[in-house]
Amino acid sequence: MPTTPRARARAQTMNDIVRIGREHLATDGAAALSLRAVARDLGVVSSAVYRYVRSRDELLTLLVVDGYNALGDAVDGALDEADADAIDGLRLLGRTVRRWALAEPARYGLLFGTPVPGYDAPAAETIAPGTRVIATMLVLFARAYRAGELVAPAGEPRLSAALAGSFARIRDQFELEVPDWLIVRGVTFWVGLFGAVSADVFDMYGADTFADRNELFELQLDGLLDMLGHRA
Repeated sequence: MPTTPRARARAQTMNDIVRIGREHLATDGAAALSLRAVARDLGVVSSAVYRYVRSRDELLTLLVVDGYNALGDAVDGALDEADADAIDGLRLLGRTVRRWALAEPARYGLLFGTPVPGYDAPAAETIAPGTRVIATMLVLFARAYRAGELVAPAGEPRLSAALAGSFARIRDQFELEVPDWLIVRGVTFWVGLFGAVSADVFDMYGADTFADRNELFELQLDGLLDMLGHRA
C-alpha cells in the first residue's frame, strides 16, 4: 500500500485513469481509446495524463491486466465462498466466467475477442494475470484426478517429442502430477468453456435460436465434464 501522500495521490490517479478507461472501453470500444479523452474526463490537460500513462498501448495494457484480475478475483471469490469439491468447483468456475463475461462484455471482449489493431500485449505484464483462471482450472483437474473422479481412457495418447515437452513444461510450471490424457482433455475443457461463453457474449447463436441459454450452458458444462472423464 502507498505510504506517503504523493504515493497515495499517484495510486488514486492511476485508479481513476483505469476506471475512466473502462468507461470509454464500454462506450467507444478498445480501438477508439484515447488518452486525450481520458484526460478530459479526469479534468486535467492531456500532458498531465502522459506523466502516468505514456501511450494508448500502455492504457490498453492496464485495462487488460485489470480485466484479467477482475475475472480471476470473481472466480477465486466464488470458489472460496462455496468450498466445493473439484467437479462442482469446475461447474462453479464455468458459471462465474460466464456471469462475469455477460456483465462485462466490453472487458471480456478486450481479453478474448477480436485483437485491437496495432496492439501487442506485453507478455511480462499480462501472462501472470492472464493465466489465473487457467491455473485454477488446472488445480481443479488435478484434484478431481487424485480423488478418482475422472475415468481414464483405454490408453495414453501418442505424442510427438515436441508436444510431450510442452506438456512437461506445463507440469513443471504449475507443479502438477497429472497424465498426458488429462492435459489433452483439460485443454479441450478450457477452450470449450471459453468458446461457449464467447458464443453467448458475442451473440454468435442469433437472437432466437435457443429459448433458454442458461439451460444450454448447463448442458454444455455437462458435456465438457463428460469429455474430461467425469461420470455422474
